[in-house]
Amino acid sequence: MQRRTVEQVMTTPVIAVVEETPFREIAEALAEHSIKAVPVIDRDRRVVGIVSDADLLHKEEFKEPGGVQRRLFEGRRRRSARAKAAAGDAAGLMSTPVVTLTDDMPVAKAARTLAEHGYKQAPVIDRAGRLTGIVTRSDLLRLFLRSDEDIRDEIIREVLIRGLWQDPARIRVRVHEGVVGLSGRLETRSLVAVCVRLTAATEGVVDVVDELTFVHDDTAIPASPEV
Repeated sequence: MQRRTVEQVMTTPVIAVVEETPFREIAEALAEHSIKAVPVIDRDRRVVGIVSDADLLHKEEFKEPGGVQRRLFEGRRRRSARAKAAAGDAAGLMSTPVVTLTDDMPVAKAARTLAEHGYKQAPVIDRAGRLTGIVTRSDLLRLFLRSDEDIRDEIIREVLIRGLWQDPARIRVRVHEGVVGLSGRLETRSLVAVCVRLTAATEGVVDVVDELTFVHDDTAIPASPEV
C-alpha cells in the first residue's frame, strides 16, 4: 500500500532565521507569513533551534519594570521564560534541542511524534541533516480531507487488488465522510480481519464498518479427537 511521507505534506520553501536574527525581524517574519514558528539554522542549513510566537510573547509577559529580575525561588519554566524575555535575537529566544522529522518519514509516524511531544509543528530535514521544510498539525490533518471517491479508489486498488488479490466485484466498498463500509464475502475469517485492518490504515479513513462474511473459519481451534 502507498504511504505518504512528510515530504508530500510539508510546507516548503520554509521561512528560517539564523542565530543573529534580531527579535523584531523574527516578529515581522511571523506576522508577514502568518506562521507560528521559525526554525533557526546555521551556515550549513542545519537546525539548531526553533522560535515560536510564544517565545516572543515572553517579552510582553515580563514588560513591567523589574519584570525580568530573578525571583528568589522560581521554577525552570519561569527561568527560561525570563531569559527569553531579556533576549534580543534568535540565539536567546530559541528552544533547543529541536525535535525534527525526516522528509522520508511516514506521515503516521510524524503525527505520533508531534503528539508525543505536544508540538504544533516541527522542522523537516533531509538525510544530510539540512532543513528542507516544516510540518504543522494542519498539514497532517489535511489527509482526512481526502475525497470519499479518492479513498474508495485506493482501498479497491491497494487493499483488495494488490494487497489481498481479491476480485473487487465481490466486495462492496462504500465511503461517506471518511467512514468506510465493507460488505461481501471472503474465503476465510482471517482474510476478513486483514481486509479491515488494511482499510483502517488507509490514509484519510476515519472509521471502518465491517459487514464482511466468510466461507471458512480458519481461526477456529479443531476439536480434539476422542480417545
